[in-house]
Amino acid sequence: MPQIPHSVSELTVGQLSARSGAAVSALHFYENKGLINSRRTSGNQRRYSRDTLRRVAFIRAAQRVGIPLATIRDALAELPDERTPNREDWARLSEAWRSELDQRIQQLNRLRDHLTDCIGCGCLSLDKCVLSNPDDRLGEGGDGSRLMVERKR
Repeated sequence: MPQIPHSVSELTVGQLSARSGAAVSALHFYENKGLINSRRTSGNQRRYSRDTLRRVAFIRAAQRVGIPLATIRDALAELPDERTPNREDWARLSEAWRSELDQRIQQLNRLRDHLTDCIGCGCLSLDKCVLSNPDDRLGEGGDGSRLMVERKR
């Protein structure tokens, strides 16, 4: 990992990419989505403040655990003066995200269990398979299509 002298207060997109491990295209995407900011030089080149490294690390860690970018952006927007997230910020936000992640884990476990059932029988039957046809209430009435009649008001 290339070292950047402490006297350098701004990073090029290439330096930020090399130090953070994020592709240049990902950094441009993060900026486009309002997750990080840069200023433009007179030659229209991006320059990032050094604290953007911590913001990128925060974004990538949150993404690794499945937090959507919109949620990450909202969390970063809550920080005063768009400051860099610190340990306390991560603890507070990760606690708030825990229940959402627990729900996703439960959903994934259910999907995994149903996948095992389907692999076991091999049917992938549209009238029985909870993966191909989840929450099929009309399927309980038998095979074939149903005409949905609107109720008169």
